[in-house]
Amino acid sequence: MTGELSAQVSPSELGYEGALRPATLDEFVGQAKVRSQLGLLLNAATMRQRTPDHILLAGPPGLGKTTLSMIVAVELDKPLHQTSGPAIQHAGDLAAVLSALTPGEVLFVDEIHRMARSAEEMLYLAMEDFKVDIMVGKGAGATSVPLELAPFTLVGATTRAGLLPNPLRDRFGFTAHLEFYSEDELARVVRRAAGLLDFEISPRGVDEIARRSRGTPRIANRLLRRVRDYSLVHGTPGDTPSVEAALTLYDVDQHGLDRLDREVLRAVVERFNGGPVGLSTLAVSVGEEAETIEAVVEPFLVRAGLLTRTPRGRVATRSGWEHVGIPIPAPQAAPPTLI
Repeated sequence: MTGELSAQVSPSELGYEGALRPATLDEFVGQAKVRSQLGLLLNAATMRQRTPDHILLAGPPGLGKTTLSMIVAVELDKPLHQTSGPAIQHAGDLAAVLSALTPGEVLFVDEIHRMARSAEEMLYLAMEDFKVDIMVGKGAGATSVPLELAPFTLVGATTRAGLLPNPLRDRFGFTAHLEFYSEDELARVVRRAAGLLDFEISPRGVDEIARRSRGTPRIANRLLRRVRDYSLVHGTPGDTPSVEAALTLYDVDQHGLDRLDREVLRAVVERFNGGPVGLSTLAVSVGEEAETIEAVVEPFLVRAGLLTRTPRGRVATRSGWEHVGIPIPAPQAAPPTLI
């Protein structure tokens, strides 16, 4: 999620998210096609008594990639080792992780596209032949020592599959592309989470949270917890007025836009007359990093039909102008051509 609600996640938030995670494929809501494909892969591997093919989970943040990796380990009844791409900056880091794996263990690497290139190249051999070559010594006296690995299943997660080199992407036996959730699916997520939190919320309140959750279960669960907190502090029931009041307090509007989303959209419309405007200029105008605008804010605004990306820059759509509440200026007639 963008803005204040997503910039930092406290340990308590992570604890709540962990408590709300489904433990099995049957409990997992949404992604029906991916669940069916993954279930077939895991069942077949169990029947053959072999480790499953390596799995790549691709999709925007908050759709369940980490949860699915945990479910893979549960369904296989094997331990799970978690790490991340930024934490593996040298081939030695990866060798240490791989050598510590037990037979059949599931290795989950989050943001795998951010792994160091030297580690990626070592991973090629490890994924195919379950062994790595360790260089001992330096210079002319350096030798390569092969190290056998226990069979393992690698589950890689990435928000930017296009940044993965082809040799690495091709070594995954199954690639799942997670899609944004529908409002009905998000409503099921909210109802399930409300039951786990022992929070009674009205059906219309559930629908309101689902509608403002930007197609993302993580955001739906987070908004539900904020609504629960509001109801607890103010002593109000979990009905629609309480939901609307809580989300208004946290700057989440009717379309799920938060403060930063609205600032970006308003900057395009008001300061740059609807665009086109370049990314760096837009970032400076709202006081944010260009990477945050491009990776966090912009995808949702484009998906919501409020903003478009053109070769010349970002342009507000008609819906974007309407959301800001400013009428689209009438097109000006071209000046007459002098002969």
